[in-house]
Amino acid sequence: MPEGDPRVPLRDQVHDELQARISDGRLRPGDRIFEQELAIEFGVSRVPVREAIRMLQSAGMVEVRPRRRGVFVRSLDRQQLEELFDVREALEALAAKLAAERSDSADVEQLGELAARAREALDSSDTDAMSEANTEFHEKLVAVSRNELLASMLEPLHGRLAALFRLNLEPERVCAEHEELYAAIAAGDADRAAEIARGHVRASREMVLERMVL
Repeated sequence: MPEGDPRVPLRDQVHDELQARISDGRLRPGDRIFEQELAIEFGVSRVPVREAIRMLQSAGMVEVRPRRRGVFVRSLDRQQLEELFDVREALEALAAKLAAERSDSADVEQLGELAARAREALDSSDTDAMSEANTEFHEKLVAVSRNELLASMLEPLHGRLAALFRLNLEPERVCAEHEELYAAIAAGDADRAAEIARGHVRASREMVLERMVL
């Protein structure tokens, strides 16, 4: 685990590291998580590891399987993915609407830089850099909405879907839609921003359900 801020509780540091590993695919659906091994790796007791796992369980990212006496990264079936996308569509549209209403010039500039970074990465076939820029674009958009409750609701949804989005099969579409969304926010067009965000989530839903789910 990377050295963290000593002011941040150990359970939160462990949680953030495990969430990152699930999101970037280092821990895949069905992988087992061993408390003792993580405690040794992170140099902590089992208590913060156990607490971090409970946090991930509450967010739906891991599950406890009593019969197998273990904790596993949760797999998502089609119905669960449909439910996640239903909620994400509503929340992302709201985030985009609020971002268009509340962003300032510095916010707009940062969103534009992230959209440009993703485009440059796409043009140079750097999929990792493109994925990172696209993730940061969504994070910044939510931050610009200036609604802490909304951010807290979207964070676990993004975490549960991040690994799938790293397998982006439609990079051109994603970049183009982010550029359109940036333009709407820059123009302060809240209704247009919400409409683009809804369409963006629906297209991603179709990509995941039709091409990534067996």
